[in-house]
Amino acid sequence: MNDLFKTAADGLKNKVMNDFNKLKEGRDKHAETIIRNHILFSMGAGVIPVPIVDIFAVSAAQLDMIRQLCKVYDVDFAETQGKAIVSSLTTATLARIGAGSLAKMIPVIGSIIGGVTNAAMAGASTYALGQVFKIHFETGGTILDFDVSRLKKLYKEQFEKGKKVAEEMRQQQKAKRDAAEKAAEEAKAAETIDEVMEETVDLNKTDTDETIARLKQLGELKEAGVITDFEFERMKKRVLKS
Repeated sequence: MNDLFKTAADGLKNKVMNDFNKLKEGRDKHAETIIRNHILFSMGAGVIPVPIVDIFAVSAAQLDMIRQLCKVYDVDFAETQGKAIVSSLTTATLARIGAGSLAKMIPVIGSIIGGVTNAAMAGASTYALGQVFKIHFETGGTILDFDVSRLKKLYKEQFEKGKKVAEEMRQQQKAKRDAAEKAAEEAKAAETIDEVMEETVDLNKTDTDETIARLKQLGELKEAGVITDFEFERMKKRVLKS
């Protein structure tokens, strides 16, 4: 009988632990998604060309991140306390972002340099804040018992990691934009080729000699760099279909 009770107790314990681990894993993934999304929001806010407005936009994004993390961990959100914590942890970072913001007042080059600098700082700061709150909430902490002096060191450590994370995310976003632009250019080139081919003489009536002459012309255009390999292949297929 004792063995039966022990087996049942162990089974119940294992089930509770498995359910807890699944809940924790799902909550962690949700929290990380919120943090990564707000890193992107903050980086976007950092490149806003209007000085000072970018700082308020970054702060707003970070406060919203904390609000959402509170929901994930079932912690009551206190906006006043949240703002005070963010301000205390990010004082040095905001000063650097402020310098980048003022640099945007320099025509052209200032906006570029200031925007790049602020995007990196904002992304790293948001990552660090997110990780600090995530770790604090995971250990049962709340907004009201947040010990800023104790967690400042953790924020600084996570900020250094955040620089790498922000750069990786910037590169990923750049790769996506480049791929989208390339696809758009190819689609436009294909459309242009179709329009050009439609305006030429009906290829169905073209004899063999004229087909060869057209292929030769296309080859010469490609060799001269007038058309790309992609355009050459597409136009050649249209000629050969005649």
